[in-house]
Amino acid sequence: MTETEKISNIRAIPVEQLTEQDARKELVTLALEIADHDIYYHRDDNPVISDADYDALRLRNFNIENRFPKLILKNSPSKKVGAGIKEGFTKVQHSVPMLSLDNAFNEHDVQDFMARIRRFLNLMPNDDVAISAEPKIDGVSASLRYENGVFVQGATRGDGTTGEDITLNLRHVDGIPHTLSGDFPQVMDIRGEVYMERDDFFALNDKAQKDGTKVFANPRNAAAGSLRQLDISITAQRKLKFFAYAWGETSEPLGDSVTSIRHRLQRWGFSIN
Repeated sequence: MTETEKISNIRAIPVEQLTEQDARKELVTLALEIADHDIYYHRDDNPVISDADYDALRLRNFNIENRFPKLILKNSPSKKVGAGIKEGFTKVQHSVPMLSLDNAFNEHDVQDFMARIRRFLNLMPNDDVAISAEPKIDGVSASLRYENGVFVQGATRGDGTTGEDITLNLRHVDGIPHTLSGDFPQVMDIRGEVYMERDDFFALNDKAQKDGTKVFANPRNAAAGSLRQLDISITAQRKLKFFAYAWGETSEPLGDSVTSIRHRLQRWGFSIN
């Protein structure tokens, strides 16, 4: 039996029935497998498995680590975000890390999320918690730095700590104001998503098929592949859009609630979801 077949047999075993020895082996293979897929997805914009299959790998890794916390690896996928820098881009150090979103696959996951929030806020189990929610649009994360109201630098998330300098590319994306008006902090990092709408994605692929060039698997890959171009003229030809949803470093607080901050973002000229 090959090593791949052995791992497949282990993976067929429910997490709650794994032995410690099997769990240790699988965590090693999951770390390597997920790291490879992170490179395909985040760095190369060319995934080789579906989002659902990738999420399943992440979820199994999480569940095994949850059952065997002493076996968590130093290179565990749960400790990493994104992937490395694409060759040709200058590195940008994020002043505040750009983290990824967590998943909730069922009602229990949502209940657990709410319980963690109540514990963090020192609330009672039945206390109300105000929630702000918005649709998840799958694109590529970007951080925009403004100094004295002027857009001075833009970067990808990268590995969460270090991203790629894509300032010039982002200047060709709809929804990103080059200058702000009104009352704004002296220094401000605005985080959001660069994406491509479905109709624009279909039009891009139709043209690619006629031209005999690369056809993208989905709008997310099209957005990422179009944005992270060393040839900025390619980015300028693609119909990319941006909406803001978060922030990093700021020289002063942006507001006292997510809703109030979103209203300020709109006044400054940003699109929100």
